[in-house]
Amino acid sequence: MITLRQLRYLEALGEHRHFGRAAQACAVTQPALSMQIRELEKVLGVELVERRPGEIVLTDIGIEVLRRGGRVLSETRDLIDFARHHGRPLTGRLRLGVIPTIAPYLLPCILPALQRRCPELRVELRESQTKVLLDELTRGALDLVMLALPVAEGELEAMPLFDDPFLLAVPAGDPRPRSTPVNVDEIDHERLILLEEGHCLRDQALAYCGNGGHGSAMGLGATSLTTVMQMVANGYGVTLVPQVAVDVEVRDERIKLLRLTPPQPGRTIGLVWRQTSPRKVDFIALGQLVTEALGLAPKLAQGRRGKAKP
Repeated sequence: MITLRQLRYLEALGEHRHFGRAAQACAVTQPALSMQIRELEKVLGVELVERRPGEIVLTDIGIEVLRRGGRVLSETRDLIDFARHHGRPLTGRLRLGVIPTIAPYLLPCILPALQRRCPELRVELRESQTKVLLDELTRGALDLVMLALPVAEGELEAMPLFDDPFLLAVPAGDPRPRSTPVNVDEIDHERLILLEEGHCLRDQALAYCGNGGHGSAMGLGATSLTTVMQMVANGYGVTLVPQVAVDVEVRDERIKLLRLTPPQPGRTIGLVWRQTSPRKVDFIALGQLVTEALGLAPKLAQGRRGKAKP
């Protein structure tokens, strides 16, 4: 008989690709985890793992068993959430994922408000790129994600919170006046500095600037807006910066901000969760609390279901 423990061990093995690290993540010994994986293989009558020196690779059928087992584990976690949180909103553990271009700017305001209003809520944060967070959300490793909408994955539900417009950050010596909005055609694409690939802010900036000129943006591999803004401050180029990041990232007198001509580019920040999660009421209440903490009016009071176009 297949057990949830075996499926959890297989999930950890699929994530870490190493028996030792998987065992450590599951807080068990390596022999105990290995024995359970072999027992699972015996029950199913197939090899799930190709064992190599120093690493493992899941077989094709192992990958499929992992995918199906992940759905079982996700449904199990939702069942536990339903039982634990029924009638007690915003209590217990909440595994929240946040993208890096939001976390350092919103969390210092949001977390204290959560502590005051929801003292029985324990937030566990995970900061990573959109693709990683959505994968972890889908397989049940996260309960909720705060990111830029829309998302393309199905079986998810989204709640928009607020719009976050972009501004053009240029070196202070740039001759263009602050009072005159900049057209996309006036942005020098060869001097446009962006985050490394995988960050949705990079994709959004390219979507706005992509048809406005020739040349390619700088590929510096920066992983944070702080690094990008220092490049701008030192005269290496220009960048698009979200409004939410301005108070933190644009305190350097060597940087000047310029508005962009309408329709002003930007992004919509929102919450995303699995449609099967029983904690939708919690998530909507959290979304409303977030907009209150930020001094904003909620963009949408109800969750929006289904697949959204990227």
